[in-house]
This record gives sequence, structure tokens and C-alpha cells, in this order.
Amino acid sequence: MRHAIRDSAIIILSIVLAIAISRLDLIEKLLSISENIRVVGSFIGGLFFTSIFTTAPAIVFLGEISQIEPILIVALIGATGAVCGDLLIFYLFRNHVADDLDELMKRAKNNPLKFWPAHSSFRRISVLVGALIIASPLPDELGIAMMGISRLRLNIFIPISFTFNFLGILAIGFASRILV
Repeated sequence: MRHAIRDSAIIILSIVLAIAISRLDLIEKLLSISENIRVVGSFIGGLFFTSIFTTAPAIVFLGEISQIEPILIVALIGATGAVCGDLLIFYLFRNHVADDLDELMKRAKNNPLKFWPAHSSFRRISVLVGALIIASPLPDELGIAMMGISRLRLNIFIPISFTFNFLGILAIGFASRILV
């Protein structure tokens, strides 16, 4: 329970920080300092786009960069950063959390879900839902967890992660241009 309260506080602080960054035009000021930081900023924004604790500021950051730079470039570089962040999360879920869940399911008596994760339609649905979560502004952990539990191979995960992060960041870029 203590972890849930701490994590909720971090998420709320993250949202407050994102609002403050947006209102104070800090990103625009930072971007005006150097032309080169925009490319690095897109990568870092994409990297932070993946975590529940940093999604809100990353959305603001990527939206601000999209105001200045070409949206396609921001989405390409941001998606590359997001894949790096997703790989860290994917590794954790695939190698640790999935094993823990398998062990829990084996210990549970009369578990109706015991064979469900091994079923091919569960795997396909979990990959599709996971990819849609990655594309959304929602944090990637849940989507990656679904893909990790389904034992998705890394050579399939990387292009899915890149494609759906690219589409999500592209949508943020277009939305920021429409709204501002």
C-alpha cells in the first residue's frame, strides 16, 4: 500500500511539473539556447515518453518541440528514444515479471486461467492491445507487460514499439499544432 501512495504522489507531481513547464515556456526557452539540443531533446522526450512517472512532462516536451521542428523528425527521433526506454521495461517484464506470474499461476489450485497465456489467441490479443497502449499517451508499462507476458520475441517487439511510439508522438505533434 505504501508503494501505491508513493507512486500516486510521483504521478501527481509529474503532472504538476508538466503543467508548470508548459505555463512557464521553459521548453521553448531551452530550445532557443541551442539548435542541436532539439534533436537530442526529441530523443530524450521519447525516452521519457515510456514511463508512467515521466509521460506527462514528455508529452508537453514533445509537443513543444513539434511546434518548432518538423513533426516527422520529432516523431522519428522521439520513437527511437522511446524504443530504448521500452527495451528496458520489456526486459524487466519478459525476464522477471512473466516468470513470477508463471510461478503464481502454477501454485494456484483450480486456476481457470492456467492455460490461457499459452493459447495463441491470447498472445495475439495481448500484443495488439499492448501495441495500442504504447501508441496512446498512456504510459507504456502496461502495454509492454502484456507483450512481455505473451513472450514476444525481441526482433518482433522492437519494430512494434518503434511504429506505435512513432504514431503516438506524431499524434502529439499534430495535436499540439492544432491546439496552439
